[in-house]
Amino acid sequence: MAQYKAFATGVEVNGETVLSVVDGMGVFKSKAYQILERNGIVNPQPGQWYPQQAWLNAFKQIAEEVGENTLYQIGMSIPKNAKFPEGIDTLGKALVSIDQAYHMNHQGGEIGHYTMERIDNHTAKMICNNPYPCDFDRGIIMSFTNIFKPLNSDKMAKVRHDDSAPCRKKGGNSCTYIISW
Repeated sequence: MAQYKAFATGVEVNGETVLSVVDGMGVFKSKAYQILERNGIVNPQPGQWYPQQAWLNAFKQIAEEVGENTLYQIGMSIPKNAKFPEGIDTLGKALVSIDQAYHMNHQGGEIGHYTMERIDNHTAKMICNNPYPCDFDRGIIMSFTNIFKPLNSDKMAKVRHDDSAPCRKKGGNSCTYIISW
């Protein structure tokens, strides 16, 4: 399944998460609201639910009109906006919590998964099997990596797309990212 196409009809995303589009677009908040409104999401509010496909349509429009780097910035804003499980205090727990949070912030049908696999003490792999844009997922993962990177790590944290794995931009069902710290 390629990006921007919901896995199931009837899936909804909460207003807190939708508002990450506004937060992630920084000084272009009015443009964010315009794009959301053009896609059927008018004045999004925390505690309300909105069609996932409308939100995905807004992502596609943002990519086309503003650029894919903005999708990355929106992903970076997810931890500030979406609901997350309690007790996250390590990078490992943070990466696993992305899937838990993903399911906390959506309802109404199949949405896919974020699957973290530990490679070694300073490397992990995240397989993102969902309808969201690649750059958005990379932003989410990078944000968590920056927030929860161990203090004793002397390496700069990196998140890179695994080009040897399937990619949603190319019609694949998932994208894979290699995380190092």
